[in-house]
This record gives sequence, C-alpha cells and structure tokens, in this order.
Amino acid sequence: MLYRSLRIVARAAPKFSACGSHTPLRHLPLQFQHVRTYADKIVKVPTMAESISEGTLKQWSKQIGDFVEQDEEIATIETDKIDVAVNAPEAGTIKEFLVSEEDTVTVGQDIVRMELGGAPSEGGEKKPKESKHVAAKEPAAGKDAKPESTPEPAAKPEASKPTAPPTPEKKGEKKDDGSAPNLATLGNREERRVKMNRMRLRIAERLKQSQNTAASLTTFNEVDMSALMEFRKLYKDEVLKKTGVKLGFMSAFSRACVLAMRDLPGVNASIEGPNGGDTIVYRDYVDISVAVATEKGLVTPVVRNVETLDMIGIEKAIADMGKKARDGKLTIEDMAGGTFTISNGGVFGSLMGTPIINLPQTAVLGLHAIKDRPAVVNGKVEVRPMMYLALTYDHRLLDGREAVQFLVKVKEYIEDPRKMLL
Repeated sequence: MLYRSLRIVARAAPKFSACGSHTPLRHLPLQFQHVRTYADKIVKVPTMAESISEGTLKQWSKQIGDFVEQDEEIATIETDKIDVAVNAPEAGTIKEFLVSEEDTVTVGQDIVRMELGGAPSEGGEKKPKESKHVAAKEPAAGKDAKPESTPEPAAKPEASKPTAPPTPEKKGEKKDDGSAPNLATLGNREERRVKMNRMRLRIAERLKQSQNTAASLTTFNEVDMSALMEFRKLYKDEVLKKTGVKLGFMSAFSRACVLAMRDLPGVNASIEGPNGGDTIVYRDYVDISVAVATEKGLVTPVVRNVETLDMIGIEKAIADMGKKARDGKLTIEDMAGGTFTISNGGVFGSLMGTPIINLPQTAVLGLHAIKDRPAVVNGKVEVRPMMYLALTYDHRLLDGREAVQFLVKVKEYIEDPRKMLL
C-alpha cells in the first residue's frame, strides 16, 4: 500500500527545470533557456610557439549556425610573426562566439562554443542563422513583452508623394554619368588612420633594434651577369622539364655565399650573450633567410642546411617558401633561425640600396636590378648586364677587409659559375 501511494505522489509531482523552478523549461523566457548540454565543446586558442602567448583574432571563417567538419578552419589569429588558423577539434555546429573580431586573445582562452554531432539532414527543417555577434540580445521578459505568435500589423501603404518636375539642362552642361572623376574629389584632403597589424609592429620593432644594436656598415660591388644569364638560358628548359623547378638567380647567389663562407666563416657567425653580447658563435651549417614581400609586410622564411643542397635543391626550397609566404601558410618553424639573409630588391626595380641586418645575424646580402651598362672587357668597352651588390655587415664582428673579401668572392663565383663546381 505504501509503495502504491509513493507512485501516485511521484506521478503528480511537478517537473523541475534546470533552473530549479516549478515552471516547465519550454515556458521560460528565452534568456533562461540557454542550457549547456553534455555534447557542447569549447574551442580554445591553440598553442602557437614558446615566444608567442597572445594574438589578435583577425576574422571568423564561419558564422553562428554553420556546420563544420573536423579540422576545418574556424578563425584566424594574427600574431607578431604569422597567422595561426584555429581548426575545429571535432565535427559539429557553431553555437556561440565568445570573443569578437579584433579582440586580443591569449593561448588557452575560450573563443567558440560548438555543439558536437553530425551534419543536419537536408530534408530537415533548417534553423535560421543567428547574427554574428558574441552575445545576441533577447527580448526581456516582462509585462510589455509581446508573445512570439502575435503577428505584426501590416504596413500601411505609403502615400503617393508628388514628384518634382525634371530640371532642364543648361546648354553646354554635361550630364554626370559617373564616367568622369568628380572635380570636387580631386582636392580631397581627408585623412585615414589605420591601426598597424601585429606583424608590421614587430617588423618595426626588430628593424629599430637592429639599428640600435649592430654597428652597421655597407660595402658595394658590381657583378657582370653575362655568364650566369647564359648558363640559365642553356639549362632552364631542361631543368624545368626534368624537375619542374624554374631555374633562377637566387640559387646561384646562395651557393656562391655558402662557398665564400668556407673561407670567411665570420659572415655566418653571430654575437650572443648579455649586455649586447660577449660570445661569438661559429656555425658549420648555413641556414639562409630569404626575404619575401607579402601584403602584411616583409617576412624571412628560412631555407635550412643550404650547404648540403645543389642549385636545383636550393631553387626548389626557395620557391616553396616563397609560395607559402604569399599564401599565408608559413609556420613558426619556417621563420625560426637563420644565419644569413639574402634580400632581392631587384625584382621591384631597385638599382641600389642598403639592407638592414636581421639580428642576431651578422650580415645581409642585397641583390638589385640588372641593367645594361658600359663595362671594360679585355681593354674594350662593351655593353654588359650589370648588377650592384650590397653587403651590410656588423662591424663589431666583421672587419672591412673580411666583408670586402666575401663580396669579391661572391662576385667571382657569379661571373664564372664553373668555379662553383671546383
């Protein structure tokens, strides 16, 4: 008898909601219905690198309500060096953005709430996407709140407004059809202020640090490119057909620098230690940083162990790094390190310039545009394709004699590429 009465009491008891109220959950106001289920997943800012702890959430790749597959990109975080993609850890639907675009986020911070599960069926009812905000504002529950089922009153037809008669055109006055520029905008003196992105800020900081730290000095020379251009003309089609690599000039200059460093290892060394450095680090390997211009700024991906590569291998590695840089797919590992830098400003038409040292490196080689100029060859004046070379070096480690000798050796290898085979 007691067991039967307990069943009756349990059946008559009201159902409690997750909020602890006697009111059923479906009758609660909207702001109280956001109950996290066990299938929810919080996406956090991934670990980027030891030296990077924060970044700027640049943009969302998806919207609230979108279904994403596992490892599909959700957002992009801009750091001092590269852009980091935030991928979905599992398949599911995006329910809430916990931060907004242009917010500063730190490693491990919650940024997205997802509901795990498979893709919704095509035949099922599609839910409207929520607005792309961190917290959507819901109507407050109160006396003045209107029920959702109440239809909105039909809009009243607008009263017909009298149209003004067309203005007659004056003689000689041309009608502005948008094809010609408006004279009022030619003298526009407006100003625009755009916040520097993290990469540009880091570049500015590093360049100023280089100027303040290194005793920079630049030495120049010019090189006759006739032999190298003839070499490239003879073999570029064969190399492209066999390996798929476009033979350029960067591989020849990289190889020439590696050979010159064997006689002058200080070019590949660096100064380390406290208070500006008190130790010279000599290296048996050569990791060349190749300067690549992107929309966000100059980046220097690293081609490692160049001393072990032939010219085709160097050219392929440089091309791969350049493509990754332009596509924004460089990783922290691609940017770390580097013992020497080559900057090719000649592709933009630069005739001569003084590159800045990429600390903690000791030197940077600047390549420039190839121009036909008169040159004395075997006592005769001939027109030759000439290029100016610039080597900026840290005078704290390299003396002028060593820097000049290094540049002269590079010049000799380029003017007679056969020497690089000896």
